[in-house]
Amino acid sequence: PFHFLLKNSFSSISSFPPKVRTMHNLFLFLTILGDITQKGYEKKRSKLLSPYSPQTQETDSAVQKELRNQTPAPSAAQTSAPSKYHRTRSGGARDERYRSDIHTEAVQAALAKHKEQKMALPMPTKRRSTFVQSPADACTPPDTSSASEDEGSLRRQAALSAALQQSLQNAESWINRSIQGSSTSSSASSTLSHGEVKGTSGSLADVFANTRIENFSAPPDVTTTTSSSSSSSSIRPANIDLPPSGIVKGMHKGSNRSSLMDTADGVPVSSRVSTKIQQLLNTLKRPKRPPLKEFFVDDSEEIVEGIPQPDPNQPKPEGRQMTPVKGEPLGVICNWPPALESALQRWGTTQAKCSCLTALDMTGKPVYTLTYGKLWSRSLKLAYTLLNKLGTKNEPVLKPGDRVALVYPNNDPVMFMVAFYGCLLAEVIPVPIEVPLTRKDAGGQQIGFLLGSCGIALALTSEVCLKGLPKTQNGEIVQFKGWPRLKWVVTDSKYLSKPPKDWQPHISPAGTEPAYIEYKTSKEGSVMGVTVSRLSMLSHCQALSQACNYSEGETIVNVLDFKKDAGLWHGMFANVMNKMHTVSVPYSVMKTCPLSWVQRVHAHKAKVALVKCRDLHWAMMAHRDQRDVSLSSLRMLIVTDGANPWSVSSCDAFLSLFQSHGLKPEAICPCATSAEAMTVAIRRPGVPGAPLPGRAILSMNGLSYGVIRVNTEDKNSALTVQDVGHVMPGGMMCIVKPDGPPQLCKTDEIGEICVSSRTGGMMYFGLAGVTKNTFEVIPVNSAGSPVGDVPFIRSGLLGFVGPGSLVFVVGKMDGLLMVSGRRHNADDIVATGLAVESIKTVYRGRIAVFSVSVFYDERIVVVAEQRPDASEEDSFQWMSRVLQAIDSIHQVGVYCLALVPANTLPKTPLGGIHISQTKQLFLEGSLHPCNILMCPHTCVTNLPKPRQKQPGVGPASVMVGNLVAGKRIAQAAGRDLGQIEENDLVRKHQFLAEILQWRAQATPDHVLFMLLNAKGTTVCTASCLQLHKRAERIASVLGDKGHLNAGDNVVLLYPPGIELIAAFYGCLYAGCIPVTVRPPHAQNLTATLPTVRMIVDVSKAACILTSQTLMRLLRSREAAAAVDVKTWPTIIDTGERVEGLLPTTAQLMSHSAVNALCRAIKLQCELYSSRQIAICLDPYCGLGFALWCLCRGGRQQITLPCVYLCNNLALALPVRCFYDPTDFAPIGVLCNGVLQTRGINLSCVRTCVVVAEERPRVALQQSFSKLFKDIGLSPRAVSTTFGSRVNVAICLQGTSGPDPTTVYVDLKSLRHDRVRLVERGAPQSLLLSESGKILPGVKVVIVNPETKGPVGDSHLGEIWVNSPHTASGYYTIYDSETLQADHFNTRLSFGDAAQTLWARTGYLGFVRRTELTAATGERHDALYVVGALDETLELRGLRYHPIDIETSVSRIHRSIAECAVFTWTNLLVVVVELCGSEQEALDLVPLVTNVVLEEHYLIVGVVVVVDPGVIPINSRGEKQRMHLRDSFLADQLDPIYVAYNM
Repeated sequence: PFHFLLKNSFSSISSFPPKVRTMHNLFLFLTILGDITQKGYEKKRSKLLSPYSPQTQETDSAVQKELRNQTPAPSAAQTSAPSKYHRTRSGGARDERYRSDIHTEAVQAALAKHKEQKMALPMPTKRRSTFVQSPADACTPPDTSSASEDEGSLRRQAALSAALQQSLQNAESWINRSIQGSSTSSSASSTLSHGEVKGTSGSLADVFANTRIENFSAPPDVTTTTSSSSSSSSIRPANIDLPPSGIVKGMHKGSNRSSLMDTADGVPVSSRVSTKIQQLLNTLKRPKRPPLKEFFVDDSEEIVEGIPQPDPNQPKPEGRQMTPVKGEPLGVICNWPPALESALQRWGTTQAKCSCLTALDMTGKPVYTLTYGKLWSRSLKLAYTLLNKLGTKNEPVLKPGDRVALVYPNNDPVMFMVAFYGCLLAEVIPVPIEVPLTRKDAGGQQIGFLLGSCGIALALTSEVCLKGLPKTQNGEIVQFKGWPRLKWVVTDSKYLSKPPKDWQPHISPAGTEPAYIEYKTSKEGSVMGVTVSRLSMLSHCQALSQACNYSEGETIVNVLDFKKDAGLWHGMFANVMNKMHTVSVPYSVMKTCPLSWVQRVHAHKAKVALVKCRDLHWAMMAHRDQRDVSLSSLRMLIVTDGANPWSVSSCDAFLSLFQSHGLKPEAICPCATSAEAMTVAIRRPGVPGAPLPGRAILSMNGLSYGVIRVNTEDKNSALTVQDVGHVMPGGMMCIVKPDGPPQLCKTDEIGEICVSSRTGGMMYFGLAGVTKNTFEVIPVNSAGSPVGDVPFIRSGLLGFVGPGSLVFVVGKMDGLLMVSGRRHNADDIVATGLAVESIKTVYRGRIAVFSVSVFYDERIVVVAEQRPDASEEDSFQWMSRVLQAIDSIHQVGVYCLALVPANTLPKTPLGGIHISQTKQLFLEGSLHPCNILMCPHTCVTNLPKPRQKQPGVGPASVMVGNLVAGKRIAQAAGRDLGQIEENDLVRKHQFLAEILQWRAQATPDHVLFMLLNAKGTTVCTASCLQLHKRAERIASVLGDKGHLNAGDNVVLLYPPGIELIAAFYGCLYAGCIPVTVRPPHAQNLTATLPTVRMIVDVSKAACILTSQTLMRLLRSREAAAAVDVKTWPTIIDTGERVEGLLPTTAQLMSHSAVNALCRAIKLQCELYSSRQIAICLDPYCGLGFALWCLCRGGRQQITLPCVYLCNNLALALPVRCFYDPTDFAPIGVLCNGVLQTRGINLSCVRTCVVVAEERPRVALQQSFSKLFKDIGLSPRAVSTTFGSRVNVAICLQGTSGPDPTTVYVDLKSLRHDRVRLVERGAPQSLLLSESGKILPGVKVVIVNPETKGPVGDSHLGEIWVNSPHTASGYYTIYDSETLQADHFNTRLSFGDAAQTLWARTGYLGFVRRTELTAATGERHDALYVVGALDETLELRGLRYHPIDIETSVSRIHRSIAECAVFTWTNLLVVVVELCGSEQEALDLVPLVTNVVLEEHYLIVGVVVVVDPGVIPINSRGEKQRMHLRDSFLADQLDPIYVAYNM
């Protein structure tokens, strides 16, 4: 109704003047807040608006009428004071044990508040095949549903906020809410704007300015979260008018979605994926803080700012130091037995007929009652058997003091009780554990570790249980993972021996010797055994008996696990001590009949019941099935998880439902327990009619800082806690700080509860160090001096002692999440998650909350099991609302929220979630979620500051800096070509065509080329004369058929082979310019033919020379589908059979440059005419083309097309090998053995040159060398080359000169464009190898790409080159003049008096002077290539090389085949190929996000999971990241999953 009122009110006044609208809105808010009646509102409104609109009154009264029909008019009485919140609530059946109506309302209010502030999150994209349910519409705003199904239960604030949301958000505006507003863009891209809506009125700003408790300082990050600052609401302009109909500024009502998307960033978008990216971008636009002024200097080792500094305004404890609180003295009763076994002996012999324990069958009916007499006699038999019948007389298997495992199912309390007391009588130490269900149970390995450390070799069990254990094929019990070898002993009566009449067990008075060991699982998942002495066991029974006022003959109904904790202490020890009767209700019965325990209380008129909140909740759910039960006999309903702060709502709800069934309010007794301290506190049974104890209403914000503050302001973030009674009789309690030395807390401070008494555990078995820390704590005061000498035991519970010495528990140490210096409780976060209408989406009680350490802080992860019938959209909506709710109520961001399929989370034996195991699965990528939402932008607030480029660094200061530091300018040069030229003939013949003609005369029969096929047989050879004649024939064909003139461009379209070389020289003879082009692939014409067409068009070719097969292909029907085949230039067939490969492009090279290149390579590599070279490269461009067609100083070249190499590696055996690195990676392993068997030896290979991508792949080279070392390949022979577009050969490894050097550089410095050398194994180090030796005649200088000034030695910059064989320019690139000058003829901005013309390679690298001596006798300057400049990603002001991020990502999971990264408007997009099953796709999202954050300090914006082979790779093995980016934005990838990180 309020939505309706607001919507109509706002729309009906939109045409009025601003002042009138502001006044109107103020009245409206006062009405909703209850500060003005509706009548008064109507009166004031009509008075205010009457001058402007005659119709207003009628419409409004109609609205009011409708409102009255729907809901009672709000009255001032309903403006609930805090007391209203703490009254017991009545209501129907509750949904879950964490349920709190107050909390649910708070969550709904918080969500409603978020709605008008927060942009809808883009839904992840999932491939249809991976959908669990019906696909969701990709463009559904996630937050348009109503705030709650149960509207009536909403408090005012929820109604107000939901109404505001309606008025401020229309259907069009949800996509990009943050277009409007002063979005100051910054290089720091990761900004999440829950942007304040600009169109809110001043009164609205005031409403929200007052809803926070404290002012939180903004964490130092570029993310904007609502939790970060309430100051943002206070600095908003006071009077901003609401736009008409609440439409966000910058949008028109009629505008459709696509036009909105167009305006978003100037990028027209059409597809589903790009729409979502656009949404995401809009959420990430507004930075949180102004750009930093100071220049970033990474002089410190650690760039990370670390955890944000504590807020100076955070609440601090102000009370005095607490004094330990004592319980009442333990009553001295004359007839306490000297030991628990004595009590059993007494009742077993004197009261043998009395009932001790009743077991139920699966339907909840009593099936067997164990009397005290039976318990005594059977325990005696077992004790005698254990001591005397298991081994021989001289070598007994068990001696007193040995430990044995007790393995009994939860539905067999009788056998367990007999076994436990049998062990006590035999003086062996029982260790009760759960029954293992499979070989690899969750947490089973840790149980095995406990058994091993306790030295257990014997396990007692029942016959039924033994039959049910998993067996091997031979029928033996399987060896459980991590368990020691056990001997199994069945304890059923028929297998036990009756002791002789004269045999009596040895029962001594209770002392400090161990009685039993109770296992406990720590937060990390390790299992420890808490050893309890016989004295502690007895004293604890006495204290419980006194606190609970137990008397003989009472009946207890126990719903808990009887093997540990309160179920064991009350149901197995205290009952024997006081001759009581326990009725044990197993967990399996509760699942089938949830009301069974209430029926047992009614049937047995039980005085005490032991339950958990879960059991209260289940009983309420099943309450309608059973109306005639009475709980009037109960004097104590002990709620054993009263330590969970959310127990109060279960207790209240249960009381309100069952008070009519005779349940007394004072009977509810919460207690707090822990394995180490046993019972910490318990509420004593109350006196009828006495007032119930008060509740603490605490501020969650205060709790997160560890202080107690009564919550007065924001009821959304309040925690209502009930007490757990007083300290145990004979005990003493203090509260100490949870971390650091055990300093006593102040009275208003939350700390860990410690107890000192004889009733706690004595140690963790076999763990002396941890024991000292836990069981022998001496508290200290603020000065650090000990307070008293009594040791205390840490209970693992967090709480405080309130008024009247009442103990309050607010959480457990195990559930403590320390995020950015604030404490959060996992239980609280679970409760908030469940309060978000989760019933349709996830299972109650199947939610795990834990923290993982990522990037120097803890991050919260929430994992829940999704219902099978939940739709994608419902799930995503629930997830986004949970994030908002947790953010609003706890002021903490959730790092990752994952939904997994039903029933897949690891379980504890009693059906709960095994948290540590879940965490382990999450971290190793084996959780297999079906939905995931990562929010690193919101959570990660400790990223280093974005780097700011230092302003005004001129050439002079750079020079001076270098000179002052004594740095030499980073430059290097090869040998001088002029001095070492040896042959006058070469000087005489300046053109390649002349050289070939001269060779044809001088050495006509010298074989220049030999082409091998896949089998290694020679297909074709060419001597000097043959090549010359072929070239002449082609030249004449060009003249006759092509009618070409000198200087025309001719496209050569051939597969690798001698025909290509002949055509090349034919063009030179005819005076034409050859353009070598890779032929199209017959199987993939649509992708490869357009590239050929483009090269033909751009080069303005007058003619195409090709083979017959390719000619047919160019004119085929398939080709016509890809390009216009009618407009090809003249196609001339020079005749030869071919096979096709993939395409590339080329640059202009002059005759002199070609000549210089040949001379440089010849000199560097010492290529004499007797030498053989094997080439396995594509002959179309770069160094491959140079070696195939140009460099023949009379040597024989064996050419191998790359395709053949895969079939036969034995072909590549001559003196020098040139390889493409993509070829030898996969084949070496296959071939090594084959080659050895053929007797092949590679020792003749002097140099094996890998024509690498920009950065040498050192690991690949090393593994290659290692692989072929066995057949004689010298590791020294393997080296790399470096060339670029402007100069195809800058470096080649020569035969003389030093070996290539390697260095380790610091990745963090590289990002800052600096080089810092580190030692091998240093964190964040990168191994770089020198890229060969600089060729003769080549000069290299390293230049700052921005200032174009030279940099110093070992500084990173762009590699510029000057050499006679540099290309002369690009051929017809548009705007080619400026580009040409910049790339091919550019000068240094200073420091170069000679004004040398340099060509820019476009690669970043550095020069480092080594200690080695070069061939010239001077010290050798090594050139290291780091990566291509245009491939680098500029993020947060830092420069990243994609290969570094990809290397990190490829390591994280076995299922990642390949990975590529690119940026899109400041978002980092990571694409991974998944080679495993599709259910692993979502496992990769958190792993990718984590590793990039940890190793590169970057937040991933989008993670795209695709099939293998989707990432495009060109013929040289380089990833085509820009093609990938275009395909992604055009939605052509068919991804398995696209995750948008928030």
